Amino acid sequence: MLKDSSPLVSIITLNWNTTEVTCEFLRSIQEQSTYKNLEVIVVDNDSREDPTNAFKQAYPSVNVIRNARNLGFSAGNNVGLKAAKGSFFFIVNNDTEFTPGLIEGLLEIFEQYPDAGMASPKFHYFYDKGTIEYAGYHAVSDLTGRNGMVGCKEKDNGQYNNITVTNYVHGGGMMIPRAVTEKVGLMPEEFFLYYEEFDWSENVKRHGYKIYYQPGSLIYHKESITTGKESPLKTFYLTRNRILFMRRNRPLLKRSVFLAYFTCFTIPKNTLTFLYKGQRQHLRSFWRGIMWHFNKKITFN
Repeated sequence: MLKDSSPLVSIITLNWNTTEVTCEFLRSIQEQSTYKNLEVIVVDNDSREDPTNAFKQAYPSVNVIRNARNLGFSAGNNVGLKAAKGSFFFIVNNDTEFTPGLIEGLLEIFEQYPDAGMASPKFHYFYDKGTIEYAGYHAVSDLTGRNGMVGCKEKDNGQYNNITVTNYVHGGGMMIPRAVTEKVGLMPEEFFLYYEEFDWSENVKRHGYKIYYQPGSLIYHKESITTGKESPLKTFYLTRNRILFMRRNRPLLKRSVFLAYFTCFTIPKNTLTFLYKGQRQHLRSFWRGIMWHFNKKITFN
């Protein structure tokens, strides 16, 4: 797939009221990236203050695009994708830090595997370097609508050092060629936040491509700085989008099994848990996520 030995790579990241975190991210590209043919785009999702000057100081050639409102993860990144000039796009969280060879390793996937549609690097926890967060993804369960990361929280002893085909890219760092987006389309904007990379990966696979995990590329992840680990916002979107993903990506019989499980087990369990813990905001968010689906027509890939 690589016609040029050093193609332009567009790095696209979002910012929302996390100026210093994004500056640290930009400095890590400046200091750590050994690949130089880069275009860096920061899409600001209507932060309270204009962060452009701070970003320019951290990375002078950065292209800052300010949205008039918070478009969420998918639509926000799509703004960057539409502005990008590169042959390859690397969509990456602003709460990550680069390591040397990161971009080169990902490009290598598309050079070695003609069927590659997307690729993600190995993820380590930033605050516990040497501990794996992501070495691929298990499939989303037809029953529960949930899944897990391969190798998550394991010490990295080289046990996941082989390039493998995996089920989904990691939304915190995913490379996709421009040519693939032209065939498949951009990120699914229905999700706003969470599950969008799973849905996009499914669409890429439906077009005949495979998803690859590249252990030769490493990135450090600071985790959920923007939404908080247990925020009501996260509860709403995880609930809503768990159902949305299954509705869009599973045939009728499997959708029915999932909805039966969700109704009989997930709803009573989560309702009682939130009540027991006194987390009434989470309880409201959970039910809002469910009620969003009533009379909501779903578009399919």
